[in-house]
Amino acid sequence: MVAQTVAGLGYELVELERSAGGTLRVTIDFPWQPGEEKLVNVEDCERVTRQLQYTLEVEEVDYKRLEVSSPGIDRPLRGEKDFDRYAGEVVDITLKAPMGAAAAGQVAANRRKFRGTLERAEAGWQIVWSDEPPPVPGKKVSKKKEPAPMQVLGFTLDEIKEARLAPIVDFKGRKRAGVQEQGK
Repeated sequence: MVAQTVAGLGYELVELERSAGGTLRVTIDFPWQPGEEKLVNVEDCERVTRQLQYTLEVEEVDYKRLEVSSPGIDRPLRGEKDFDRYAGEVVDITLKAPMGAAAAGQVAANRRKFRGTLERAEAGWQIVWSDEPPPVPGKKVSKKKEPAPMQVLGFTLDEIKEARLAPIVDFKGRKRAGVQEQGK
């Protein structure tokens, strides 16, 4: 019912959570269209809140509090469509099972969490990262130093326990892959 109401208003339901205290949390976003990136604002949340309050009252759904919000900078990635939308972005993934022997000694055998750039691969998806720490601001980096090798982990969506956009704060605005800055 919530998904239907949200879709009827032109939004997409990202998450629906009902807490033990009676709070109903609804996370909305605009449906993705390649080349178009719309962001949810306060007015969008208010519009959905008003409609959901009416719908939940008519359907006699018991809840104490309703919270409607945007997905935020650490948006969860739920399916193939979300992975397509955010290909080229830095993501955090958690696998259902540790790497084990498949890592061939390149990463710890019990490692399940990774942060890197999401890319499409032949057999599904892959994440590319380097274990080299980021340079310290203001510190000179030697040009003679060999950069750490890039590592690649291939996976299918069935192997993922959780995937989210990495919460990277850039006060000049998050720059999306494929989206050019205005005026340049």
